[in-house]
Amino acid sequence: MAKSYQEMVAEAKAETEQTDADAVHGALESGEDVTVVDVREQDEWEAGHIKGAKFIPRGMLEYKAADELPDRDARIVVHCAVGGRAALAAKALKEMGYTNVANMDGGINAWREKGYETE
Repeated sequence: MAKSYQEMVAEAKAETEQTDADAVHGALESGEDVTVVDVREQDEWEAGHIKGAKFIPRGMLEYKAADELPDRDARIVVHCAVGGRAALAAKALKEMGYTNVANMDGGINAWREKGYETE
């Protein structure tokens, strides 16, 4: 049965951990060992991103994951603009054997709405 994008995102969110901008900001501020992965496109990244985030566009994630994210047990938080692409990315990473992955629901838009800094 064919699925719509919205159905795929809902399924991915149901199958993966969801977090929010406050939790991610808190983890980064407290020095927790967390890797933030931005899966947006180049132009979105250039318009502003979370300091220290890794840029791995959604279309390249499966290809680059092994090199860019070698520790499959490390804490990884994935985000995009609002959470759809990141939910799909989190699900893909989980399917690839990453054990501690979350989607930052609301994405960079939620981050900015909270007043958190981008570079």
